[in-house]
Amino acid sequence: QVHLVESGGGLVQAGGSLRLSCAASGNIFSLNAMGWYRQAPGKSRDLVATITSGGTTMYQDSVKGRFTISRDDAKNTVYLQMDSLKPEDAAVYFCYADVRVTEGWRTRRNDYWGQGTQVTVSS
Repeated sequence: QVHLVESGGGLVQAGGSLRLSCAASGNIFSLNAMGWYRQAPGKSRDLVATITSGGTTMYQDSVKGRFTISRDDAKNTVYLQMDSLKPEDAAVYFCYADVRVTEGWRTRRNDYWGQGTQVTVSS
């Protein structure tokens, strides 16, 4: 079983910064793509940023130039550095990982989600 544990959410003033972390643990054979999603009250869950196993990144247009996604495979951890935060960035942020897990003699791919961490941006 694989678990994703998130940290780093909180309250910040508009224009401020936060750094989110998500650490994966369990019977991991390999980590594939990882990313961050966010969901505001009454809204759908939207993709914010992704990073492939090779380090290629992709960002939602609204956060380009302000957010940076990175990963540390030695720690099985993905990060989201959020700068120049705006009130519209306020949401619950969820970590996502595409993981190849070990199950006995074979492996299989599964998607895993973190529990979510609240980001609040005040004006």
